Amino acid sequence: MLEVRDLTVRYGALEAIRDISFSVDEGEIVALIGSNGAGKSTTLRAIVGLVSAAGGSTSFDGKEITQLNSAARVRSGIALSPEGRRLFGRMSVQDNLLTGAYAVRPRSVIGQMLDEIYDLFPRVRERRRQLAGSLSGGEQQMVAIGRALMAHPRLLMLDEPSLGIAPKVVGEIAHAIQRINKEKGMSIILVEQNARLALRLSHNAYALEHGEVVRSGRGHELLEDPFVQKAYLGV
Repeated sequence: MLEVRDLTVRYGALEAIRDISFSVDEGEIVALIGSNGAGKSTTLRAIVGLVSAAGGSTSFDGKEITQLNSAARVRSGIALSPEGRRLFGRMSVQDNLLTGAYAVRPRSVIGQMLDEIYDLFPRVRERRRQLAGSLSGGEQQMVAIGRALMAHPRLLMLDEPSLGIAPKVVGEIAHAIQRINKEKGMSIILVEQNARLALRLSHNAYALEHGEVVRSGRGHELLEDPFVQKAYLGV
């Protein structure tokens, strides 16, 4: 579904990612793990077109998208739930969700999509009339994921969904990620500093250091990899 080849992104003189290559198959969860500054978020932002690539290529469904703007990439079926959630705090929860559907056609499916998100996150249904800024961090993360799902994507990218969230709520979000993948057959790229969680959820995974891929393999295999255990799992 997604092919990233030799992707390089620079911020001025700083090379944030260098010649990264990986792929995501239909219905697959792929994890990107690594420490702060490893290039994980930059990779997602490059895929969705929020930052420009200095080199390499990205294709989606066999079509080159490297030169497309971010709106066109969303319309093609890619959605990002960003790190830090980035909700509109003075808008209602439901209005925040609806902002994710601006590119959806036909408009008649939007009500059905809302119902699916409320089924996935019952707490979001309960809070739908509240201001998004009044929610807990975990509830805001549910809304952020829901907003990305409102774009009706085939590839969902989640940037640090467990960051700053209580362990119980992390479990709820992990379960929701599995449901999205299994029930909808949706492909997911999961960026996480919680490497153990990410590897448990993923089919395939890539470890990044200093903007480069240093390990790759099946998620369960990397859980047993001595390098990964020492570098990311504290074993």
